[in-house]
Amino acid sequence: MSLLNLFRNINPYVKPYKGLVFLTLFLTLIGALTAQVNAWVLRYTVDQIAFLLEQHKLLKEGLSIMATISIILVTKEIVNSLLVFGQKYYGEKLRIYVARDLAQTVIEKVLTYRLAFFTSNGNQPGKLQTRIDRGIESLTRLVQNFFIDILPLFANSIVALIMMFNANFYVGLVGLCIIPIYFYLSIRQANRMSGSRRNIKDLREVKSHGILNILESITVIKSFIREDLETEKQLTLQNDLTDTQMKVRKLSFLYDGLKNFTEQIGIVIIIILTAYLVLTGQMTIGAIMFHIMLFNNVSAPIRQLHRIYDQMNDALIYSESFFDILKADHETEPSGTYKPEKIAGKFEVKNVNFTYPGNKERTLFNINMEVLPGKSTALVGLSGAGKSTVINLLDKFYQPDSGEILLDGVSLKRYDTTFLRDNIGLVLQKNHIFNGTIEENIRYGNPHASLEEVMNAAKKSYIHEQIMNLPNKYQTSALTLSGGQQQKIAIARMFLKNPPIIFLDEPTASLDAISTEQIKNSLDAIKKDRTVITISHSISQIIDSDCIYVMKNGYIVESGTHEQIYHLDGTYKEIFDAMARSLNIDKISKTFE
Repeated sequence: MSLLNLFRNINPYVKPYKGLVFLTLFLTLIGALTAQVNAWVLRYTVDQIAFLLEQHKLLKEGLSIMATISIILVTKEIVNSLLVFGQKYYGEKLRIYVARDLAQTVIEKVLTYRLAFFTSNGNQPGKLQTRIDRGIESLTRLVQNFFIDILPLFANSIVALIMMFNANFYVGLVGLCIIPIYFYLSIRQANRMSGSRRNIKDLREVKSHGILNILESITVIKSFIREDLETEKQLTLQNDLTDTQMKVRKLSFLYDGLKNFTEQIGIVIIIILTAYLVLTGQMTIGAIMFHIMLFNNVSAPIRQLHRIYDQMNDALIYSESFFDILKADHETEPSGTYKPEKIAGKFEVKNVNFTYPGNKERTLFNINMEVLPGKSTALVGLSGAGKSTVINLLDKFYQPDSGEILLDGVSLKRYDTTFLRDNIGLVLQKNHIFNGTIEENIRYGNPHASLEEVMNAAKKSYIHEQIMNLPNKYQTSALTLSGGQQQKIAIARMFLKNPPIIFLDEPTASLDAISTEQIKNSLDAIKKDRTVITISHSISQIIDSDCIYVMKNGYIVESGTHEQIYHLDGTYKEIFDAMARSLNIDKISKTFE
């Protein structure tokens, strides 16, 4: 991303606050003028004192000069303090507002992206978080510093340079000649460091994702005693980051030394030139200090060029990936406009093939199936057969590579996505519990539900009594509950939503036997007059389904009722018998004899 593109991208977020911008610019202009007062006062003071000395006049005659100087400098400092306060306050206010708008915009945009965006390579949660945080930080810091540091410094420099030319053309020319040398060195520094800075960005993203992965996998790490392995991984990554950072600092110090040398050469030339002009009678002695101070005002922002370029480079590097996220309109979740008055729930899947984004191997092959409204359908197969993928397609999380999916005779693509999902309840093997109370987590199924409705949903999922035994009852943090209790909360959330279509993906996998029975009874009740698709390795969940589809390696290999496909002596019989053996059915049956 070029600097011009950067300003074009950030302009829409700054434009709403143009009043703040103009006010800051006005304060900057006044501040640039007041910054030159010291140079004028110093020249006046030196010249007047030199004149008094020539006239052999002492302190008594100089008191009026000292009083005048004191009044001017104190007034200037008061005015300057007010100007600096205004610049910093309004600059910081602008930064905070722009940061707020950028953060809110990127969240709103990300929430509209299709699921494939988050499963693509390079878009893991840790990396996305780093890109967003670093992008907003670098962009808003650039906006803030532009109005607090960069503009005032360069305004001071330009005003001081004009004054140098006005006082003496040749002295002004010396000050002007130093500037392009500084710019050249700063640009060379930025160009040589840009590659390393980009590497630092990438390494930080990987490190952030690695730390997040450690925190999410801490139980597995400790159970396998792999703390040393994870430590070594992070140490290797940290060493790479450190080496790259040291390379950047080494180049930075080298170019800083060259720029400092250039500035000092400029001061030497100014001193020699002004001394010559004083000795030849073309200037007063006060002009020496006057021009040196003005040259310092010219070179002050130049001395900051490396810092300014650092910030600009950070903004260019991090804003590139940040605006890639913000402008990924091609990732926006597709949606139609069709919203029928009522959904019956008949799905027809015709010749569907599907490959997950970023994968080379196809997941589903020529899937054909029919899900009848008001009936219970089960998907059975070994892990990796493609069962959950079918659910993902029916919920419109992904689009098939080819083929067609119809709901009540209408292509799923034509449905309004929000309307569609509002009519589907999804219960996963491991449902996400948000950081909040039990009541808030259940109410996620229907934000407008009353407490009584929340409690009724909890009763249906057999969690109400356990909640009432907690000290804070429904105000207890949901994250403190056990895995099985959290699963019941997720199921209660679905009861509260009360949709006509329900997808159950191993809904009782993490529950104990009694809870499983309770939830099965509850699910059996809610299945009435609804379209239900169940994925389960539990005999009790699938045996009484109206239709069972058996999947293997991405294909549907068998379909029918339990009795029909069991006697085919195929994949389903093999899976079902294995389930029965795993439950030790023979011994269990003898117990009941």
